[in-house]
Amino acid sequence: MTERRAPLLNESATTTRRHYSILALAWAGWLFDFYDLVLLSFLLVPIGQDLGLSPGEQSLLLGATLGATAVGGVVFGWLADRIGRKPVLSLTIVTYSVGTLLCGLAPGLWAFLVFRVLTGLGVGGEWATGQTLIGETFPAKVRARFAAIMQTGAPIGVGLAAVMGGFVEPLLAERFGPSLGWRLCFLASAAPALLVVAIRRVMPESDVWLESRRLGRERGEPAHPFANALIYDPEIRKRFLLGLVLALTDMSAYWFTYLWMPKYLYDSLGFSMARSGAWILVAQTGGLIGYLSFGAFADWKGRRLAYMLYSFVWAAGLLSITWFWSSLAAAPAAALFCMFLIGIGTGNFSGYGPIFAELFPTSIRNTAMGTAYNLARGVQFVTPLVITWIAATSSAGDVRGLGRGISIGAAFAIATGLWVWTLPETRGTRILPTGLVSERSGGT
Repeated sequence: MTERRAPLLNESATTTRRHYSILALAWAGWLFDFYDLVLLSFLLVPIGQDLGLSPGEQSLLLGATLGATAVGGVVFGWLADRIGRKPVLSLTIVTYSVGTLLCGLAPGLWAFLVFRVLTGLGVGGEWATGQTLIGETFPAKVRARFAAIMQTGAPIGVGLAAVMGGFVEPLLAERFGPSLGWRLCFLASAAPALLVVAIRRVMPESDVWLESRRLGRERGEPAHPFANALIYDPEIRKRFLLGLVLALTDMSAYWFTYLWMPKYLYDSLGFSMARSGAWILVAQTGGLIGYLSFGAFADWKGRRLAYMLYSFVWAAGLLSITWFWSSLAAAPAAALFCMFLIGIGTGNFSGYGPIFAELFPTSIRNTAMGTAYNLARGVQFVTPLVITWIAATSSAGDVRGLGRGISIGAAFAIATGLWVWTLPETRGTRILPTGLVSERSGGT
């Protein structure tokens, strides 16, 4: 192996200032990535009223954003493996920020649709790039817990979107009029583009990627290493397909749970906008705890066991507030606790970054992570349509119609907890420019 003048960041005995700059900026990028993705869900009511959108048109906006993330994940994942993690992280943040800004200026449905697609492209690329940076630069023994800290950007992003949609938008609409309230929310949400300045100034590039790229050029790496690996390496192909199914079940669980949840609370259960936002915040508080605790548990007992336990908790909470709502309605504290359990269970997403970082070599890591994660998210284009159809076909007067559609997420959560056992246990894997070294087998 080629000698190095200094140890890699992931070989450090302790975490350093360079680690924390990577963590902080990847976390912030993911927080506003997820915030921009879900903000539309919390503004659907005023947008639909202002633009005169039907439920089907609202579903199209939601679904198109998710569909665009699949394209963004593939394109930006490939770019990050070719030109580096750092420049692509900046590019994805600028892309989703510009898309969000333009949404606030959209005159009607079709312009809004185009701008949401642009937002989705940037959203699709950011997560895998940030998680790849964490996976490649943090020591193996603490990789999952720091990946989990980055993942907490998701519940905080949802919480911020809930505050914006449930509290800020009504105040803006009251002061400036209903046509301006939701637009100002989108315009203000373009501010994360300023993160790019900090990324360029203080965040280091992945030294694992830099060394791997140098070695790849010396060895005459193929022009399309990911496609080459899928075609000619049966082990890589198997791992990718198993991981893709894991992402599909987990993503389906998440988006069936949350995409229409604010509308379910508002329309089906009769909550006010403020109360709906408050209940979502309870779930996201649980999510914050779930994400953080998952990382520690996964570093202690392994990725697969943690994934299974958290997935089952998620399913239990979701079934409680949908199928069994009539029993919970008289006990608000119990109902809120079930929302909290949903959040705890979604902490299983903290496992996806470490698992995929530990399954694939550096030359294709970002492409593999971004492709699987965002193809799975892109498939969720049909999720709002399925939920809308189930609600529409429910019997007249059945307020639980939307809830029955949302409850499909519980079945996917259970499937996720079982499917994760088809993958190898990767806890303790060392990530090197030349390959992966497992503490169990001595190499992969």
